[in-house]
Amino acid sequence: MPKYIYSLQMKVRDYECDLQGIVNNANYQHYTEHTRHEFLLSRGVSFAALHEKGIDAVVARMQLQFKTPLRSGDLFESRLALRREGIKYVFQQDIYRLPDEKVVLKSVVEAVCLVQGKMGHCQELDRLIEE
Repeated sequence: MPKYIYSLQMKVRDYECDLQGIVNNANYQHYTEHTRHEFLLSRGVSFAALHEKGIDAVVARMQLQFKTPLRSGDLFESRLALRREGIKYVFQQDIYRLPDEKVVLKSVVEAVCLVQGKMGHCQELDRLIEE
């Protein structure tokens, strides 16, 4: 089990569901992205500020494993762990339905940083791993 360093509670909105009454698969990517952004903001790191400094963090690979569907009105918690593997920043992001803690999604998101247009380490993200 990963050591989560951040979590964010959310609620499924009606328009995120498909005709089957479950959350459309693409919305899970939105949930994980929103969680990453909120995590960075909670630690004082802004994508806009990084971009102004010539640093762009981009998703290089995403792996999603759907376990249990969410439905309209469901409360859930998106949890995040972070580690570095070489040049990659690896976000382990899992979603749990509340209050029963049923696993909804297991995901791994690999990001890289372009520093002045070249792949490199980002001090701001490195600092978050060291915390």
